[in-house]
Amino acid sequence: MRNAALHGHKYAIDSVVAASALGYSGSRIIVTSDLDDMTMLCGDAVRCVSV
Repeated sequence: MRNAALHGHKYAIDSVVAASALGYSGSRIIVTSDLDDMTMLCGDAVRCVSV
């Protein structure tokens, strides 16, 4: 969250999902309704797809 300049409980669940995805090797895709925040948290390492 700090690296993406996000803070507060609003981003806590997003950061756990992002950390889980970043912890896996190989191809990673997150399907989300919050594309902007997830992209900020994951960067280019995870493909984020909007619902």
